[in-house]
Amino acid sequence: MSTWRDEVPTTGAVLLPPDPNALDALGRNHSLPTALADLVDNSIDAHATHVLIRTIRQNGQLRALYVVDNGDGISPDSIDAAMTVGRRREYDPSDLGSFGLGMKAASFSQARIMTVMSQAADALPVGRRWRLTGDKRDFRCDVVPAAFAQAELNRDWAIPWSGHGTVVRWDDVTAFPATDDQVRVEPFISRTTTAVTGHLGLVFHRLLDKDGVNIELDVEDADSGSLGLRSAVRPFDPFGYLKSGKSGYPKDLSAAWDHCTICFRCHIWPGRSNLPQFRLPGGHPEQHQGLYFYRRDRLLQAGGDWHGIAARDRRLQLARVEIDIDGDIARLFKMNPEKSRVLAGPEFAHLAEAARSEDGVIFKTYLQDAEDKFRESRQRNRVRTSVLPPGKGFTPQLRRTIEDELPQLAGEAPIDVRWRRLSGDDFFEIDRDNRTLWLNLKYRGEAAGERHSVNDAPLLKALLYLLVEDVFKGEFLGARDKDNIELWQEILTAAARSEQT
Repeated sequence: MSTWRDEVPTTGAVLLPPDPNALDALGRNHSLPTALADLVDNSIDAHATHVLIRTIRQNGQLRALYVVDNGDGISPDSIDAAMTVGRRREYDPSDLGSFGLGMKAASFSQARIMTVMSQAADALPVGRRWRLTGDKRDFRCDVVPAAFAQAELNRDWAIPWSGHGTVVRWDDVTAFPATDDQVRVEPFISRTTTAVTGHLGLVFHRLLDKDGVNIELDVEDADSGSLGLRSAVRPFDPFGYLKSGKSGYPKDLSAAWDHCTICFRCHIWPGRSNLPQFRLPGGHPEQHQGLYFYRRDRLLQAGGDWHGIAARDRRLQLARVEIDIDGDIARLFKMNPEKSRVLAGPEFAHLAEAARSEDGVIFKTYLQDAEDKFRESRQRNRVRTSVLPPGKGFTPQLRRTIEDELPQLAGEAPIDVRWRRLSGDDFFEIDRDNRTLWLNLKYRGEAAGERHSVNDAPLLKALLYLLVEDVFKGEFLGARDKDNIELWQEILTAAARSEQT
């Protein structure tokens, strides 16, 4: 009969490093924008004032991606620790990093090869490279020669430089199209630039506004050395309305928890809006209601969830709540390694229910106020006269704005606004049969400048649409319509002629 033993005996130990393929699983929840945000976190922690994200194109194909900053840099004594997977350094209270995985997980999620080259003040440049290719069976990290690291650091990045900073280089980027066909490459660059600038502008909007951090993107042609147009990341403040939707808001609701206070800063937007701060990158505005969690002024979660306080509802799409989870209250929450989502503890919903403002408002009242404002804004839109939809000649954004702000006549053909040569000097011509407002081509240069396209002169076309839309309705033009058209023609033609003198 066997007997149970309290201690398990051992006869020694063997070193069993993880298989290098385990690195493939890191960062699987990252997208390209969230991965780049993680690298920007490191730049901001290093006190960088400028961060550049540069894509390299060679022979028409996208080959590499750089994230360059002018921060403090990494010293030769610290580079190996910085490149060790899962090695957690001592974080400063103001640092955005937390897990010791950020740079590695973000990079491995997007590229098969990651190289880091850096130089601290009064130190020699250093470089290390991780490769997720080949038959490597250990965790040996390649050493980059100091001369090459120096050459990469000294490239013309066109950002302020004081002899210290860091270059992170990705090669074999899995997201890049595997082709030199510009029909595929150019749209990818355009979509990616929009997605990345939008995401970074949202995530770092407080830091971009407050600390003067500059983040830019460009594309370098390695064959010619030329650079494409540089795109700057602009802040997208999800609370950037011009006037609150209800008097007294934003309102702070507070609740005590374990010797500290959690504050819910409750906002109500004035109504559905086409401001980029309301629409935000990705998804419908309904998806942006809810809780916005910040840690050290870095946005971790951009709404989408009420975490037990309420159910997501289209009537709450004007309601957004700011919560800072710094200090002691951080124990209530957990963030995922990608820093894109926050998990709240079971006590959180009860704390929200107990939260009060100084004038006694509770969450139930706030949510009802937000619903009431939504109904009011929709009712205001419903009393407006329905219009014929805009058609060709309007930018997609302008069409969406008109469709959102004005009720549309269902089943009706749209109004096109187009250019052609008209006889005489008249500025416009109304073609009711073809639902087209023709603009005289002879005035296009004055109206649209040098940028001619199907959707040019959006301001002029929007004003004309609001002016003449009504005359396209009905079976015939009445006397008042004809009189108005004659009046508009005289004034607009005179204005156009004056532009040419």
